[in-house]
Amino acid sequence: MECLDLLFRRVSIRKFKPDDIDDDTLMKILEAGNAAPSAGNLQARDFVVVRNEQTKKKLAMAALKQMFIAEAPVVVVVCANYPRSMRVYGERGRLYAEQDATAAIENILLAVTALNLGAVWVGAFDEEQVSEILELPEHVRPMAIIPIGHPAENPAPRNRYPVSMLTHFEKW
Repeated sequence: MECLDLLFRRVSIRKFKPDDIDDDTLMKILEAGNAAPSAGNLQARDFVVVRNEQTKKKLAMAALKQMFIAEAPVVVVVCANYPRSMRVYGERGRLYAEQDATAAIENILLAVTALNLGAVWVGAFDEEQVSEILELPEHVRPMAIIPIGHPAENPAPRNRYPVSMLTHFEKW
């Protein structure tokens, strides 16, 4: 039940205290991200850790001016690394790399919650700008910007559709 409690306790945090995240805690979070499922165990995902204030501000601007990104003590950009999976799976490996990255994102969010920290999955951003800011190679695609910090807010979980509205048995 602890795992289920964790799943239901996770919320998006957009307000952070200025307290730093120590390197050991950050590494636990990244290790949790890399423990996510991975097609062929190729782990076609990479993590770019950003602590530099100017870089965080640039990322916030590239993310449609979501300035809370710059307020977090650490930002992790999770990227899909296409060649890592395409060398085995060909063109379909693109999808698998994206799935690897997004599975890692969810694990990161859950690890953050388990450590009583806060984070939010930011997917609204200009990919070209983020790639330029972080000097990403052409074969790498940024999938999410995740600001992480000590929460300065305590939002209630958001409403969800009833599972019965989303579930289809045997056929659509």
